[in-house]
Amino acid sequence: MLTLPVSSGLGGTSEFYTPLITSLRLERNHSLHLLDLEGHGLSPTSAASSISISSYASDIYALAQQAKISGVTIISHSMGCLIALTLALEHPEIVSKLVLLGPPPTPLPEAGQAGSNARAATVRASGMAAVVDAVVTAGTSAKSKTDSPIGIAGVRLSLLSQDPEGYAKGCTALAGASKPLPLAEIKARTLIVTGDEDKVSPPQLCQKYSTEIKGAIINILPCVGHWHIFENLKGVSDAVASFVQ
Repeated sequence: MLTLPVSSGLGGTSEFYTPLITSLRLERNHSLHLLDLEGHGLSPTSAASSISISSYASDIYALAQQAKISGVTIISHSMGCLIALTLALEHPEIVSKLVLLGPPPTPLPEAGQAGSNARAATVRASGMAAVVDAVVTAGTSAKSKTDSPIGIAGVRLSLLSQDPEGYAKGCTALAGASKPLPLAEIKARTLIVTGDEDKVSPPQLCQKYSTEIKGAIINILPCVGHWHIFENLKGVSDAVASFVQ
């Protein structure tokens, strides 16, 4: 029985994967371990905590140790991809397969670092409502904006439900991803899924990932932005189905 811990992206929760789990009926043949990152969803954050990509990866490793699981498939989205890759590099015995939905660049460019830090400051000052429109506009495709009102609502609700401080810490954790991950050292079988309108993870970036991660498979979804499951559930399900079996 394959086990699937799941790592969400910035502004996301484990609920992001519920449509995919339901579509593929993963619960029938897989042991599912869904994790909300610190400060996201149902996982609180502490005023005294310092969060980084590595600390997020350590949290997932602790879950794997507690559950006594190894050789798992990790499905991750956006910033969660950096977390999953970090886990696979630091604890390769834990991870057998990686599904990366919209992985961001590694290292994050200076402009991206500055933007993430600025967003953290905005959220701390004015709350999630101050950034939600900009994130939705930049993060979804033109087709999704016109044809998928439920998907767009899902993105908005995911963002607006976040604790501002937890989200801000996620922004600074992402901004701190300033060193390149040694992708050539990844041993896990890897599937990369992105959208042709994904500004965070454009197809050319994913092609670069595939040249560095040996044997990586790429699937590019047409008319899809960065919130892949909310924008095209069937496309993601079709891409993931055979890979996780």
